[in-house]
Amino acid sequence: MIIDSHCHLTYEPMSKALNETIKRANKDGVKYMLTISTEDKSFDKIIKIVKEYDSVYGTYGIHPHEAKLHQNIKSRDIINKVNQNKKIIGIGETGLDFYYNHSEKKDQINSFEEHIAAAQEKNLPLIIHTRSAEKDTYEILEKCLKRKNIKILIHCFTGTREFAFKLLDLGAYISASGVVTFNKSQDLANTFKDIPNERILVETDAPYLAPVPLRGKSNEPSYIIHTVKFLSKIKKLSFDDFSNITTNNFFNLFGKLN
Repeated sequence: MIIDSHCHLTYEPMSKALNETIKRANKDGVKYMLTISTEDKSFDKIIKIVKEYDSVYGTYGIHPHEAKLHQNIKSRDIINKVNQNKKIIGIGETGLDFYYNHSEKKDQINSFEEHIAAAQEKNLPLIIHTRSAEKDTYEILEKCLKRKNIKILIHCFTGTREFAFKLLDLGAYISASGVVTFNKSQDLANTFKDIPNERILVETDAPYLAPVPLRGKSNEPSYIIHTVKFLSKIKKLSFDDFSNITTNNFFNLFGKLN
């Protein structure tokens, strides 16, 4: 069994062929998918999907790119959204993206801290996007964790080895996407090779970042098998063993799924 811990089923082209997309994933051993919220207006679509498909769960959160358009979203609003359905099992994706800076840094930071506060109150995992913001991401998490511990998942990790192990010291889980299979990602592959097996999850971030040998195509949850194959090889584990490890890690973080 494999769990795609981060995909965007509300995005095209998957949203236009949802039945087929989910059937392909299930056929290839992807038993569960977590479809991720990035903006408020799409959350109703996520609620509809998780109600319709047994194998799909969801989150609520505001992507850092969208922070400037959601300055009114506070921790209480996030909690109210999460409470709408028991299949909303995480908060995010939130975090910091100083690479594109589609939103001002102060707006991103304020939004990130509101999500952290919501995660602390609800005791739900926080799904974090961080790009070109390692120092600020770490400092904010370290500061907030002194107030109250939270469950952390760093999605689509592409950062430095040093950053990875600082996050592990905070108790974070770290998710690998198809990026780890890219030829230019040797340093990243070496980092994942050394990350403890019990802290790794896998994801597609579909429709983005299709893994080798499908790079350049629109990604979908069924393609996660290529990322799992790659990681199991560098970990010197069988495909099934590594799949079971990442699945158990998901359950340890999010709880058992019904």
